Amino acid sequence: MQLKLENRFTSQLPADTIETNETRQVVKACFSYVLPKIPSNPELIHATIEVAKLIGISQEDMEGEDFLNYFSGKKNIPNSRPYAMNYAGHQFGNWAGQLGDGRAIILAEIKHKNNIFTLQLKGAGSTPYSRRADGLAVLRSSIREHLCSEAMFHLGVPTTRSLSLILSGDLVLRDVMYDGNPNYEKGAVVCRVAPSFIRFGNFELFSSQNDLETLKKISDFTIKHYFPEITSTGKEKYLDFFKSVSNKTLEMVVHWQRVGFVHGVMNTDNMSILGLTIDYGPYGWLEDYNYNWTPNTTDREFKRYRFENQPNVAQWNLYQLANALYPLIEEAQPLELILGDFQQMYHSKYLDMMRAKLGLKKIVPEDEKLIASLEKVLQLSETDMTIFFRELSWVKKNTSSEICIATINNAFYKPGEIEGEILKSWYSWFDIYTIRLQLEELSDNERKINMNRVNPKYVLRNYMAQLAIDAAEMEDYSILIELQELLKNSYEEQLEFSKWYAKRPDWARDKIGCSMLSCSS
Repeated sequence: MQLKLENRFTSQLPADTIETNETRQVVKACFSYVLPKIPSNPELIHATIEVAKLIGISQEDMEGEDFLNYFSGKKNIPNSRPYAMNYAGHQFGNWAGQLGDGRAIILAEIKHKNNIFTLQLKGAGSTPYSRRADGLAVLRSSIREHLCSEAMFHLGVPTTRSLSLILSGDLVLRDVMYDGNPNYEKGAVVCRVAPSFIRFGNFELFSSQNDLETLKKISDFTIKHYFPEITSTGKEKYLDFFKSVSNKTLEMVVHWQRVGFVHGVMNTDNMSILGLTIDYGPYGWLEDYNYNWTPNTTDREFKRYRFENQPNVAQWNLYQLANALYPLIEEAQPLELILGDFQQMYHSKYLDMMRAKLGLKKIVPEDEKLIASLEKVLQLSETDMTIFFRELSWVKKNTSSEICIATINNAFYKPGEIEGEILKSWYSWFDIYTIRLQLEELSDNERKINMNRVNPKYVLRNYMAQLAIDAAEMEDYSILIELQELLKNSYEEQLEFSKWYAKRPDWARDKIGCSMLSCSS
């Protein structure tokens, strides 16, 4: 297996001068060299062929010993020097100082067909940034990351990718619910792939340390290699950079809201500078259309990262990035203008996105009221978000409200509740919606095709991931592989997989891993 190295990050940015691997504060350095922990008995569970092709790895390579060794951390890619990145961040709204790659080690940057990708192992051992942790990961969280990275990509959501899922052969001690009952679990390593893993926190770190020289270096590096369209100079260059990051972040969050994805831990150190969904921890998918739902047990009390609040948190995180970049610009007003535009732009793009979900192409002023009233009625009784929007595509322009209700009935968790005032509210909404559809020039079938392009039939519900995890713990990987295949075509009917087009089962309502999750991995 021949991989072409193109290590720009380590060759162009300052390294930690200390090369011993103990937890410490690292200054004036963007990264620390570190070696992965050698696994005792690595075993490949699954590899993603499409991702392998991106970096020039063939099917034959994937079946070889080098693939297993390189992407489990057992051996280094020839001529590479693995490293962990140094960054800081705000966690749950509070400044946390230096954080860094405590559970991730970058193997190398790889060039293939004029594209450069960064390969990163998650769960490959401790780094100078691991603090009190061991830098390892367990099978359950690794399966969730491996599945969701690829599911999001095929949904059209900007994301990091997952190349491989490998058992380490070692046991890892974890307290799943942070309740004082730790257990040993199977260890695993995921190889993540992205153009870059640079985060908001990379810039926050050096700004907080008043290390303006390194702040400028990493800003210039990022603009040069990842924002080549920026040709301005001086302060204007950094403003254009911030505006581009803001736009990419906005686009990502609109996609999250479109498919019902809740990240669960939108700390600034988990925000990609490229607008990619990164760090799949306690994420989840809306089952019922509950705006206040968060999948993170740590967030249970204040619900900072609930579904409804994701756009606001994105803007708040951008404020922190603006503060970090301010020393390079020294003017607050232009940064504030960009931040002020974020909410307005989000509102506009959100309305466009919801129109698409509803099959509306024309822009009508009353659409905003139509969308707002739908969001209210969806929350009157538990209504499955994914199933509702998918079934809605069957509604025709001249359909009565009674038939409309029958059409989407499968989306209700408790159909018996759809009576009285709730039923009247649904009738009222469908009366307005069907009249609105008559303003559209597309036929019912053309509209259905358009709606099914933006409303997935299948998403990675937490109970589905948990079934794959439970089976994998018993060395049965068939569900994991089946879900990988299913989620490659989330917008297609795939009748052979129709069992997965179903509401969350009752047994999963409060089951650990199916409702809320901790950050434990």
